[in-house]
Amino acid sequence: MPKRGYHHGNLRQALVDAALELIEEKGPTGFTLSEAAKQAGVTPAAVYRHFDGREALIAEAARQGYAVFADLMEYAYESGQPSALAAFEATGRAYLAFARKYPGHYIAMFESGISVNRSADLAAVAHRAWGVLERAAADLSQHIPADRRPPASMFSAHIWAMSHGVVELFARNSPGNTSPFPPEDLLETGIGVYLRGLGLIPPDS
Repeated sequence: MPKRGYHHGNLRQALVDAALELIEEKGPTGFTLSEAAKQAGVTPAAVYRHFDGREALIAEAARQGYAVFADLMEYAYESGQPSALAAFEATGRAYLAFARKYPGHYIAMFESGISVNRSADLAAVAHRAWGVLERAAADLSQHIPADRRPPASMFSAHIWAMSHGVVELFARNSPGNTSPFPPEDLLETGIGVYLRGLGLIPPDS
């Protein structure tokens, strides 16, 4: 694999880009800072001008991933307006699309063991991303009588868990896991079953 190198002195981003490639190739714990430096075309000592260790480098990759993820979620939410149902379903599809298009970021965010509370910046951007899904859930749940309405945080967590499960099992070529249905169909029908259970969409005729 050719070295990326860096331009205009942007060594910090070159190292993040190198880490993302290595994360995709070897997993979040399968590479060293020296390998990231080599991939970026610099000496290992140069890494420490920006990151104090591999976890800090992965955390920055995760932070950047959450920023992209939040933008995608917000775009999906807005694209579904003014229908609360369409906006909600769009955020679920955005999760799947993100995992496919940005696998290195996805792994750094969800499979590296890095806590979203590792830094204030990481926590803030992660909160922004999940806030979109919670807002979509809150909008849709207004159609449920108040005495039967689940908290928006629970509602969104259920869909997050469903989306994450489809991604992990069927959308990222997990060994030994195959499905006769496309991941998009699995997610859509799963969300449909959930929403029917809440009385938000009518049962199949």
